[in-house]
Amino acid sequence: MARMRTLADRAEQLLGAAVVSTTPVAGGDVCTATRLRLSDGRSALIKTRPHAPEGFFEAEARGLRWLAEPGVAEVAEVLGVTEDCIVLAWIEPTRPSPEGAVALGRMLAPLHASGAETFGAEHDGFIGTLPLPNRPADTWPEFFAVRRILPYLKLAADRGRIEPPGVAAVESVVRRIVDLAGPPEPPARLHGDLWAGNIVWTAERHAVLVDPAAHGGHRETDLAMLALFGLPQLARVQAAYHEVHPLADGWQERQPLHQLFPLLVHAALFGGRYGQLATEAAGKLA
Repeated sequence: MARMRTLADRAEQLLGAAVVSTTPVAGGDVCTATRLRLSDGRSALIKTRPHAPEGFFEAEARGLRWLAEPGVAEVAEVLGVTEDCIVLAWIEPTRPSPEGAVALGRMLAPLHASGAETFGAEHDGFIGTLPLPNRPADTWPEFFAVRRILPYLKLAADRGRIEPPGVAAVESVVRRIVDLAGPPEPPARLHGDLWAGNIVWTAERHAVLVDPAAHGGHRETDLAMLALFGLPQLARVQAAYHEVHPLADGWQERQPLHQLFPLLVHAALFGGRYGQLATEAAGKLA
């Protein structure tokens, strides 16, 4: 009862409406999520995390608002945010459909094309529970090597989550990244953590983006992450995307490069086979 009151108090202060009831929401491993039913008829989602790092929820809110800014993508609406919670408009989920997959591809293409001022972002952020450096760089290869691959390679290695041959393989990729990166492209407006769990499918056959690590980057990064973790209807998403904003030749062969980042993050966080998978991805680029 005390916890419900605390959640209700936070939400009521942010939303200006009384909380009628709360219901736990399963699925997240970073935050505790709770559905709120409000006295004005709305439903909302509140996310909390004990001892959240400074700026944790503000970074999520900033990323969601930045993705929504061009008006071309379905993005979770931020209703309120404080240092210890974020409140979002409730999204009623359903199963992915072929129509939803096509809609996602057609949505991501203009979102990426809406662009960013630079490779990186004005503020650092978070990827899962780890800090995410976003200091801008002049080129994408430099940004991806210095802000995405190397920090998490070091962290995974320091934690014993990737073997020395794997470290050497990834470092070899970094040395050759300019040659591996493909044709130069302007900064794209990226979700930045785009796996199946960060897409909510709705009955209106929409795909709504949640939980971003938003920044300016290479558009193939979002697409490679979708492929890495088994998005349903992936081929339809890719085809619809390509129709709107064709990808440069060789994008399939470059997927392991872009997947190094999430694999190294997972190795640092969870260990298991992720260090070996990162090693194998680097080997595909040899």
